[in-house]
Amino acid sequence: MNMAGLFFAALAIIGWSAYPTLVSKFGGTPTQGIFGATWGTLIVATVLLVVTGMDIPTGMNFWLSVASGAAWAFGNVLTIVAFGMKDSSGHVLGSAKAMPISTAFQITANVLWGVIMLGNWPSAQSRFIGAIAVIIILIGAYLTTYQEQKTEGNLDLLLKAVGVLLIAQIGYSLYGILPQYTQNTDGLHMFFPQALGMAAFGLGLALFDLIKKQDNIFAKPVTYKQIFSGFFFAMAALGYLVSAQPAMLGLATGFVLSQMSIVGATVSGILVMHVQKTKKEWLVISIGLVMIVGAASITAFL
Repeated sequence: MNMAGLFFAALAIIGWSAYPTLVSKFGGTPTQGIFGATWGTLIVATVLLVVTGMDIPTGMNFWLSVASGAAWAFGNVLTIVAFGMKDSSGHVLGSAKAMPISTAFQITANVLWGVIMLGNWPSAQSRFIGAIAVIIILIGAYLTTYQEQKTEGNLDLLLKAVGVLLIAQIGYSLYGILPQYTQNTDGLHMFFPQALGMAAFGLGLALFDLIKKQDNIFAKPVTYKQIFSGFFFAMAALGYLVSAQPAMLGLATGFVLSQMSIVGATVSGILVMHVQKTKKEWLVISIGLVMIVGAASITAFL
């Protein structure tokens, strides 16, 4: 077991547990959410670069890192859109429901790529156990969306959200996959150029809103509140980048462990956003969360 890899995976869990709830709590438009997250990340990455004096990757390593950051920003802005989607009764989907769906897609895509293309979980036994663990995680993620009393339009809302989150998955997949093809560049050194890619996307989206929609997000306080949420994403991004490196835990294990953050994201999303849950809903959600934690923990030993 790689203890350093587990430490950085823990940072990812903490950061991604808090990030989606903070984005929902601060509110604003998806553009404000993505601008705050990406520039908060760039601030942290810049401070880390100055303090450590690290070299910035060059050539293809630099551009792969930048592209992976921009890809994440693309996926995340669509995920924030899903957070705010409403059914015909005006009920908001929220991060507590959207994140488990997004998590299910991300785990499936990244584990398949890690195992098939990168050779993670090389033995037949580890692949079998890993496959069972992923299935359990997906079932657990589904249980976290349980709702005892279905509201009008609830199914249509979920189907629309699934469509948006499937498109978002393209960005999330590239975010996890592209760094695996850098040469002799670890996660710490990739962090700054990746943050540049994120911030460039966030700035581009903000300028688009300003020019095309006459919506100046730079004049709104919520935009700068969202930068605080970006600090938590930065913690998660750095932890994940390092833990998913081949010398640490690898993409399959590193990513699955990082997605244990769904526990914190779901519970905090319910509590902070004051979502009312019945005893039965809490029971089913708790069972789902236990399944996620237990199955994800198993992958650390593969």
